[in-house]
Amino acid sequence: MGNSAIVDSNHGTQEFSVAVGDEVKRKMSRKAGKNIEKARAAVESRPYKLDEAVPLLQKIKFAKFDETVDLTMRLGVDPKHADQMVRGTVVLPHGLGKSKKVLVIATGEKVREAEQAGADFVGGEDMVEKIQKENWIDYDAVIATPDMMRSVGRLGKVLGPRGLMPNPKTGTVTFDVARAVQEVKAGKVEFRTDKTALVHVPVGKISFTPDKLVENAQVVITSVIKAKPAAAKGKYLKSIYLSSTMGPGIAIDAAAVEAAAKG
Repeated sequence: MGNSAIVDSNHGTQEFSVAVGDEVKRKMSRKAGKNIEKARAAVESRPYKLDEAVPLLQKIKFAKFDETVDLTMRLGVDPKHADQMVRGTVVLPHGLGKSKKVLVIATGEKVREAEQAGADFVGGEDMVEKIQKENWIDYDAVIATPDMMRSVGRLGKVLGPRGLMPNPKTGTVTFDVARAVQEVKAGKVEFRTDKTALVHVPVGKISFTPDKLVENAQVVITSVIKAKPAAAKGKYLKSIYLSSTMGPGIAIDAAAVEAAAKG
């Protein structure tokens, strides 16, 4: 009977702990809900100039960590058609606020070049095998030399869904590995339309000074405008929103940023 009482006591303690945990989660959820509602209320239902939106986003932040700031653009293209896909890369003038881990898959002299340029991981068939066998993805970008692409092609199932597959169009299949590594380390980001014609691009951290975020964002928008496909008809930049990881989206004046891009 004593043992039974102990079991019952432990079971009761576990139930109490779960109940307390659930209540804490509910309180945190309510608090987060109030915070986002308060932040949304501070945003007027109108498009903002970039240099207005950035300080506002920083003013209404409530998260306890250094959030990533993102641009989301809806484009007037049909991604189902290959000739209307929008894709490219751009080096952010002020970086992303974190150093990316770069893997280079190469052989011979290119291994030394990659190492000297600051690549975090460098190898040839050994790296391909490691990724295949271990599903290893402890890096943020992959660069490969053209002669290694036959082997790298086998990694499509691992790298593809994560947007890590090297591609000549984004400068990640190249013999100039040193330059490619330096660009990624300097804040090179990739943009591409998803199935719903949206483009999502990080432009820095909420802790950046407003002018750095504005400049990064404007550089991205200008690059997307320059990447407009010839087959795209009608209005190209349909809408632009600036947001942080936890914060609300702020509509951006598309006409103003388009004018700035052309200027």
